[in-house]
Amino acid sequence: MIFLKTEDEIALMREANRLVGKTLGEVAKLIKPGVTTNQLTKVAEEFIRDNGAIPTFKGYPDNDDTSFPAALCTSVNEMVVHGIPNDIPLKDGDIVSVDCGTLLNGFNGDSAYTFCVGEVSEEVRQLLKVTKESLYKGIENAVVGKRLGDIGYAVQSYCEQHGYGVVREFVGHGIGREMHEDPAVPNYGKRGYGTQLKKGMCLAIEPMITLGNRQIVIENDGWGVRTRDRKPAAHFEHTVAVYAGKAEILSTFDYIEAVLGDKEF
Repeated sequence: MIFLKTEDEIALMREANRLVGKTLGEVAKLIKPGVTTNQLTKVAEEFIRDNGAIPTFKGYPDNDDTSFPAALCTSVNEMVVHGIPNDIPLKDGDIVSVDCGTLLNGFNGDSAYTFCVGEVSEEVRQLLKVTKESLYKGIENAVVGKRLGDIGYAVQSYCEQHGYGVVREFVGHGIGREMHEDPAVPNYGKRGYGTQLKKGMCLAIEPMITLGNRQIVIENDGWGVRTRDRKPAAHFEHTVAVYAGKAEILSTFDYIEAVLGDKEF
């Protein structure tokens, strides 16, 4: 079932998503060669809790032995999504996707950004640039009267014309009181197909794009998803509210971009 949000509910989601953006800004300050992803998630969890929220990913979904163990998903190089933080230092030339979720005042925020670590090759920087651009192509179609296929088509067509792979097995999602709600929001599709978008829908749109082919493998830990050919992957995500004419982006990259300046990629 798709839950349409009221303006009051969207206001609460805006707060949760702004906190995600601020958290990712704190993470951005730390990313450099030699830092571990465990260090990143420790800082993020402290920041989230200090701001009165809960890190949604930690213990997801059931707070048992198979649940996700950290506040951040940190996916390095060929890891597409859901990488578990560890003590392996990041190296010059790596990329790391950082996905963050918060629960604040009963509503969830969700956003992701792929960072460069030190000096990254031009080929990989171009992958990041195009993936981020494709996110906004998708968001342009998250308006009343369009359909989910319009979002997916916008992302897919833009990335494939640059020769990249579009992951099919993992998709965006509705979001609200639960981190993952209906509908599923694929990064591929046909224009004019799928669920029609209505005012009050809140969607997490998140292109997962590969430098090589789109085939993926799930790691033995049951969480990490990597490219089969071990080529790099990029992942960017915003949470948006659907309106007539133009979606509102509830999350923000402003805090990240203030840290990175012209050294984004």
